[in-house]
Amino acid sequence: MNGFKTAILLILLTLLLMLAGEYFGGRNGLVIAFVVAAAMNFFSYFYSDKIALAMYGARPVSRAELPRAYQVVERLTQKAGIPMPKIYVLPTESPNAFATGRNPQHASVAVTHGILELLSDEELEGVLAHELGHVRNRDILTSSIAATLAGAITLLARMGFWFGMSGEREERHGGGVGALLMLLLAPLAAMLIQLWVSRTREYEADASGAQLTGNPYALASALEKISAVSKRVPLPASPTTAHLFIIEPLLAGEMWASLFSTHPPIQKRIERLIGRTALGSRI
Repeated sequence: MNGFKTAILLILLTLLLMLAGEYFGGRNGLVIAFVVAAAMNFFSYFYSDKIALAMYGARPVSRAELPRAYQVVERLTQKAGIPMPKIYVLPTESPNAFATGRNPQHASVAVTHGILELLSDEELEGVLAHELGHVRNRDILTSSIAATLAGAITLLARMGFWFGMSGEREERHGGGVGALLMLLLAPLAAMLIQLWVSRTREYEADASGAQLTGNPYALASALEKISAVSKRVPLPASPTTAHLFIIEPLLAGEMWASLFSTHPPIQKRIERLIGRTALGSRI
């Protein structure tokens, strides 16, 4: 069901791109914006894993250094039918984790020192299963497509506003007021759809992780713990990589965090896993 929702949202982004292209520059405007956005995201798609790992000072670790994680990942990858990813550790006490890589053959899973200290073996297995769910579901590809379409829409709106429209088109669409509205609303709509795609991916990875381990309570417990501690020990992160983490690392006002968050609320994720918003005394 989440895969169907993701497909629908990507279709909506495509339609929005077509409408914006026709509004600002006709077919030529649409093609130019799409090509530029695709070229920008091509680099991001092939090198985003190296960029993200370097950005947070991630260090590759061997089996001898981190046997606890290696044993879990090996067992889960065999069950999921995907190759063994590279494993990295981030030098921070803030508990978090992320997976990156354009496909299962070029994947990396990174965990922080903080999450290794915080979680039990069962909870860590739940987190790693969630991240491997992202790898198996090829979420980097999905997010790259969404980013390309959203970037093209934003570029079209800016090009159309700053370079102007023909007199005929300007008259037909209401002149400068219409252009200004499109400049504001088209990128906003694209960004919101892109965020909804990201949220759908998190629900899907939670479900995949619970299915891989057969223990949704362990992942729910991990999410609850990570969320609580990360508020006290936040992880400074770039908005361009916030969507990668299992818990969104950026802090914002409560209202805006709910609207523009790349992740669903923790309570809703836990409710989908175990049928209630908190674990209570279950773990």
